Amino acid sequence: MTAMNTPATTRPARPRQAAQAGVERSPVTQRSRAYQGFQQQIIDARIRPGQFVSQRELMELLEMPLAAVRELVPRLEAAGLIKAVPQRGLQIASVDMKLIRNAWQVRAMVEREAVVHFARVASAETIAGLIEAHEAILERALKPQPDAQLEKDAQAVDWGLHDLMVDSIGNEILSEIYRVNSLHVRLIRYDADSMRPVQVVPAMREHLQFLHALAAKDAQGALAHMMAHIEESKHRVLTGMLRVGQLPGSV
Repeated sequence: MTAMNTPATTRPARPRQAAQAGVERSPVTQRSRAYQGFQQQIIDARIRPGQFVSQRELMELLEMPLAAVRELVPRLEAAGLIKAVPQRGLQIASVDMKLIRNAWQVRAMVEREAVVHFARVASAETIAGLIEAHEAILERALKPQPDAQLEKDAQAVDWGLHDLMVDSIGNEILSEIYRVNSLHVRLIRYDADSMRPVQVVPAMREHLQFLHALAAKDAQGALAHMMAHIEESKHRVLTGMLRVGQLPGSV
């Protein structure tokens, strides 16, 4: 089997630091850095679903010039992450039942293919490393008072597994589609914020069921566990949002 590295937590360079270092100042590179910065704002939950922002406010959030932000906006609109509202500005995607259904449908479709491929190419060392990382998070989560860094580290391990599987296919177009959809999922999870502390334990346990099936070379069992995990994650989000009345258009 082909050896693969265990995912590491990476953060895009801050735009201001890159500019100060004089690194690649071309408009295309600036637009790319602006997009990475926008992604990080969502990952760090600094941008709220349904929030209105102006181009000037985006400049401040992303620490990028107006020209880069203006080039960024069409890309975000095409991805469905924002929409222009006349006389109001730019609105971050709102969360409703349609968005949840669409986002999780894309997850299931892409990850089904990813799991089948990953089961063929992931090395025993990679799987063992992933199991170790998940068990460490689970151990921290089960302590009477989990540490303040737990959720952030858990998210890195959680999404690191999913991203690694999708990227293992080697299809850059598919990886980009998945990354954009992941941002929609993160926006949805932001709205379910009240449920986040209790999501770590079940998510880690579901991942471990999947990984142990991989370690046992049970590809069908691994696929079943991952599909069940995706469905359970949607159920947890819906339960949290319905509980606090955050879900427009729910029935």
